[in-house]
Amino acid sequence: MRLMCRCLKVSPSGYYAWRSRPESARARRNSDLLETIRRVHDESDGVFGSPRVYEELCYQGEKCSQNRVARLMRAAGLRGIPQRRRWLRKTPGVRPTDVENLLQRNFEADEPNSKWVTDITYIRTGEGWLYLAVVIDLHRRIVVGWSMSHRQNRELVLRAVLMALWQRNEDTPVILHSDRGTQFTSDDYQQFLRGHDLICSMSDVGTCADNAAVESFFGILKRERVNRRHYATRTQARADIFDYIERFHNPAMRRKIEASKLDKEPLTQPSTESG
Repeated sequence: MRLMCRCLKVSPSGYYAWRSRPESARARRNSDLLETIRRVHDESDGVFGSPRVYEELCYQGEKCSQNRVARLMRAAGLRGIPQRRRWLRKTPGVRPTDVENLLQRNFEADEPNSKWVTDITYIRTGEGWLYLAVVIDLHRRIVVGWSMSHRQNRELVLRAVLMALWQRNEDTPVILHSDRGTQFTSDDYQQFLRGHDLICSMSDVGTCADNAAVESFFGILKRERVNRRHYATRTQARADIFDYIERFHNPAMRRKIEASKLDKEPLTQPSTESG
């Protein structure tokens, strides 16, 4: 050992002092934090990267930075599932003359059930495509309505919107934004909206960012669940997507809402009155 210390130009006493020195407080903190990171990563089924892990840690009251989480995950070999980017071309429908883009990419809502967004995506199965339509409340980011079918038609989106209406307690008008798919420009869909106090809003041609909120949800759904599964049947896909929406995504959004409410609550001052 002394020969090795001499070759490395390190004093033997310094080496033995370093070896017997107790673990630093920061190293202990990193070790504890890494255990929490591993738990969050495992609970997400291995799909969360450092940004989503950091967000979940903040909800749980952990005090750390995103860079620290990323560094610890990189050193431990933990990584999320990156999103695959694809570009699809489809022919848009003709927007009705009385319908405009009311959102104008403003995806913030001050009240629940004031702004909804909807769209359709497809999921590959061994039996063919399964189509999923969702309705998302922009205030809570919760999927308030959804529907699945082997056909991409107007009944698919009408069932999703009807489910959202069943969960709405108020009768106030709601802006419902979509793209220009033929399902949304159909006469049946437009009449249904007018009969239920839903104000139709549609994206402009060739601007997928006009409906970015629901596109973002579909991207997360496929990255965290669909792209990591092989569905032999449509029934398997239906069950797994139901599990993701109702047992994973929506509960996570509700926890986020509750955490934000607690952060906004004013601190109560202790009473100064005696007796």
